[in-house]
Amino acid sequence: MSQLNNDILFLIFEELQDDSKSLFSCLLVNRIWCKNAIPILWMNPWRYSINYRNKSYLFAIIASYLPNDIKKFLLSQGIKFCQISKPLLFNYLSFCESFNVNILNEVIISSGTTLDYNQFILQEEFYNVLISTSPMLNYLDIRSISQQIFHFPEVKARLETLYELICDTSIGSVYLYGLARICKNIQKLGIINNTIKVNHGVAKLIEMQEDLKIFEWEDDFEEDYFIDDPYEETLLALEKKADNLNHFKIFFQHVDYEHTVLQEVLPKFYKLKTLIIVDDFIYYFTHQLRMFYIEILCVDFISINTASGIIENSGGHLKKLLLFKLYDYMFETNFNKDSLDYIHKICEHCPSIEFLSLAFPSTKKHFTEFEKLLKVCQNLKSLFINIFNINEFINKVETKNALKIGEELLKLLIRSAPTNLREIRFFNYFRFSLQTLEEFFKQWRGRPALSVLTSDRIYREEDYINLINKYKNEGVIKDFRFVLKDEIY
Repeated sequence: MSQLNNDILFLIFEELQDDSKSLFSCLLVNRIWCKNAIPILWMNPWRYSINYRNKSYLFAIIASYLPNDIKKFLLSQGIKFCQISKPLLFNYLSFCESFNVNILNEVIISSGTTLDYNQFILQEEFYNVLISTSPMLNYLDIRSISQQIFHFPEVKARLETLYELICDTSIGSVYLYGLARICKNIQKLGIINNTIKVNHGVAKLIEMQEDLKIFEWEDDFEEDYFIDDPYEETLLALEKKADNLNHFKIFFQHVDYEHTVLQEVLPKFYKLKTLIIVDDFIYYFTHQLRMFYIEILCVDFISINTASGIIENSGGHLKKLLLFKLYDYMFETNFNKDSLDYIHKICEHCPSIEFLSLAFPSTKKHFTEFEKLLKVCQNLKSLFINIFNINEFINKVETKNALKIGEELLKLLIRSAPTNLREIRFFNYFRFSLQTLEEFFKQWRGRPALSVLTSDRIYREEDYINLINKYKNEGVIKDFRFVLKDEIY
């Protein structure tokens, strides 16, 4: 294994680029492995789930790139940092293609610098050295930035090729105007709207892009009112990019359900491949979704009947269909009939579906149709499922009936689950007895390891934990744990 050539090693390490523990382990195998892993680690060193405030070595490495006169100035301001006595083994920053303001600020805090002025100086110098040393920047996250980076000497050459930008509206319109003058090739733009004032720079930034393909907007504030409409100008700018836009994700906290601009603009995005709308307002625009030929649809709430209509018109393109509020469907007037029709539509029009949300009652007919779906949809990788009986749900689910439903479901999965299935997420009350669960694990041997998420606390009990850990150690399951409902969604 240690004798693999560089090209193969690079491809392997690219697959591990989100797994810092594995990549760090690869550094220790030999010099060749280390040489190939370092560029992957440093391509985006800010992506990992680690405590950056505890990574003083990162601070020391970046500080080592500062010119001597800057170092002397920082020392004169009482800013201390560890001097690296030996030359660095690699030119680490030359591999870096990303820039994350918040993570860099965490690294600066790791130096022990507490004064606001000193932190400001370090931020400016670190941002400058990263931009000037990196051969190109593909990814930029500048949420909460205060430094005017577009005035740095090398910034124009670096940002002309920027692929992805994430920013928030608190940095002001003028700041975004400055970026709009330089960045013309952004393909993925993420906006965090954290003010109640309209940021006109967002629309200008969108307007200046030549090939914008991915747009995401998320409201993130506590106030419940706006001075002006925060969405209209942005939506009209996006309308002009409709021919290129293929991914659209929005979370509007305070949209007007009679919002004329949204009603006019949304149908223009008919070329979308991905539509993610995390808000109940989509309920008022569902008739427009039937015109979309999309591959990925994730919405906070639409009726099962509307979802069936979208499936029927999808032309077989749907790969992912996630309906977040599965627990609400049981209250729909024709839930039993519509949920059965929903399953039929998936079988007929979406045999290639990979990620799927399902909600239906625990009738024999629904279980029979669900099993047919599993046999037809052989590409299914992840299943989000809620099976319930209305009377049982209202009475908090009778344990005996719940265990019976759970046993029937697991037997069905053993018989008919597609070989590609890697994950199941159970909503609400899903109870499996220890005996039933162990039999399921035994029968699952020889298949790809399965991940299971559930919102039932029973699986935190000691007997269940011991059973789950046993089959984790055998590699039968990858994960099986209790999480809050929001995590399942």
